[in-house]
Amino acid sequence: MNPAAKSGFAVWFTGLPSSGKSVMAEKMCGILSERGVTVVLFDSDELRRVLTPRPVYTDEERDWFYGVVVYLAEHLTESGVNVVISATAPRRYYRATARLHIEKFAEVFVDCPEALCRARDPKGLWKKADRGEIRSLPGAGIPYEKPSSPEVRIDTARTSVTDGARRVLSGLEALGFIDKGHDKVKRRSVDGKIIFL
Repeated sequence: MNPAAKSGFAVWFTGLPSSGKSVMAEKMCGILSERGVTVVLFDSDELRRVLTPRPVYTDEERDWFYGVVVYLAEHLTESGVNVVISATAPRRYYRATARLHIEKFAEVFVDCPEALCRARDPKGLWKKADRGEIRSLPGAGIPYEKPSSPEVRIDTARTSVTDGARRVLSGLEALGFIDKGHDKVKRRSVDGKIIFL
């Protein structure tokens, strides 16, 4: 770690597939950017295209994939970069590992009833799971372990994307990760692109 660098924070949006993690994470990143706070967005779908272009979604592959996500987030935050992660991460262990390794860490539970996730289903994953085409979908083929004590819980059945993103920002302010009405800081925007170390 560069001792001169102020550590960044990491926020992990977790929830069932189609719960609204990505849209809420993107919305929050946009608001942060408007306030002059630079963030790197790790969306699991985008990361998988690079790290596991032909994913098989076994336990071993998931362990490896989320291990890499934590590794990248840890090293970026140690270098003063703020990271937002949008990833189901079905096992609590994955998120707990991030919490253990990242000094400023917050878990956001995007809580959405399964019925609403199924109704949204923009990628057709729940339908494929019902037809037996996907056997390892969290919440259908394999268990999704809800966070036991997330810093922020958003009920997306009752909360809009914008309101949810603002609630997360309020949580980050309460944790001291960002200042209220954050002053402009030097920006190193990467427009949500993946940074390779």
